[in-house]
Amino acid sequence: MPTTVLVTGGAGFIGSHTCVELLENDYEVVVVDDHSNSSPEALERVAKIAGRPVAAVHRADMRDRRALDAVFDSHPIDAVIHFAAKKAVGESVEIPIAYYDINVGGTTALLSAMHAHGVHRLVFSSSCSIYGDATKVPLAEGDPAAPTNPYASTKWLCEQVLADTCRRLPELSVLALRYFNPVGAHPSGLLGEDPRGVPNNIMPYLAQVAVGRRERLSVFGDDYPTPDGTGIRDYIHVMDVAEGHRRALEHLGDENGMRVFNLGTGVGSSVLDLVAAFERASGRPIPYEVTGRRPGDVTELVADPTAVAEAWNWAATRDLAAMCRDAWRFQELNPAGYAG
Repeated sequence: MPTTVLVTGGAGFIGSHTCVELLENDYEVVVVDDHSNSSPEALERVAKIAGRPVAAVHRADMRDRRALDAVFDSHPIDAVIHFAAKKAVGESVEIPIAYYDINVGGTTALLSAMHAHGVHRLVFSSSCSIYGDATKVPLAEGDPAAPTNPYASTKWLCEQVLADTCRRLPELSVLALRYFNPVGAHPSGLLGEDPRGVPNNIMPYLAQVAVGRRERLSVFGDDYPTPDGTGIRDYIHVMDVAEGHRRALEHLGDENGMRVFNLGTGVGSSVLDLVAAFERASGRPIPYEVTGRRPGDVTELVADPTAVAEAWNWAATRDLAAMCRDAWRFQELNPAGYAG
């Protein structure tokens, strides 16, 4: 099993929670992050929770091959977890070139650096958005890809790059984790989702409305073919996602080549379900207004988590109430985010 893990995007939302999970399970952690959508403070809090810091933090752009080579030269890296990427559906429609440049370019640079330094184990942060506007739910790994926005297309393209590279390099072992909608926060309230600027994801936006930082939530469309007209998603607690990545590390050695797994709960919740759950968790009303559909959005995305359960004997365990409760605890304790 790997002992020293490079976590790209380790100061971000999912990355920082995964760093805690790894440190608490006796891994050494090296982080690369350019802090374009994260705060260095997150890693200070990781150290408080875990009782020890990450081994090193390198501020670098994933496309900078010289910087990546310096990281691999400085540490005995056994495996990599690759989170670093831009991740907002709506923004990707506005700036598609940047998404392809950063997400695909960063992944190819990382693969090149890994190969040059003899590192052959990778856990890749993929996305359920690859499935697109699905004609059936729940979604299994073998269902066809049909990306509907540039963000999803970059994740699908990265998966194809990884699969092609595995075919060329038989020593390479890659696990691509297609997780659905990570939300929540560390139960301590020290660590959570604190995006720069206006949140692109619903949970931090809900939390900022509840704490008074924003006036109301925009609900993008109420005319979808769902029970209440709003989009349905499979929300998964970020702590379950972090645990899933640690379990993936444990199973990288099972076989070489490219493997893909969904990480989800198998339970779908609508936007209005989430609003109601957050109102219960926070004890505060969440004003919202319905606006037009957002380009690139789809009706319903719910995981079939059977494959990972059978392969690893693992499943997500935290429910929607816990996701909202933990997200609210972080926001209530950090009303201005890490900057506060």
